[in-house]
Amino acid sequence: MSAEENLQNRMAADLAEIGRTHMPFGKFGPTHRPPDGVPIYDLPAEYLMWFANKAGFPKGRLGQLLEIVYQMKSDGSDFAFDAFRRKAGGRTQLRQARPRSYEVNDPQGDIPF
Repeated sequence: MSAEENLQNRMAADLAEIGRTHMPFGKFGPTHRPPDGVPIYDLPAEYLMWFANKAGFPKGRLGQLLEIVYQMKSDGSDFAFDAFRRKAGGRTQLRQARPRSYEVNDPQGDIPF
């Protein structure tokens, strides 16, 4: 096996593992996002940037995978995760849906509708 094939195999294995891994702790972990937490490929870039600039990535395999996701998102390669999103039924919703209702108090009738 050539060095190039070896690199391709490792990259494919990393990408497959990213597709299976969910955030195990914190704001996007299972405590706040049951049952499994947010898939790491759907974590906000700002959250990953916080790890990169302030806290440091976690030690071990999770930290390596988060660093790969951060690098891909910062390079504009987020589309590489679209296959995982399609399989999961779309992007993970990170915000609660807010009801949209508007109340207009216009006693004089000046506001045209």
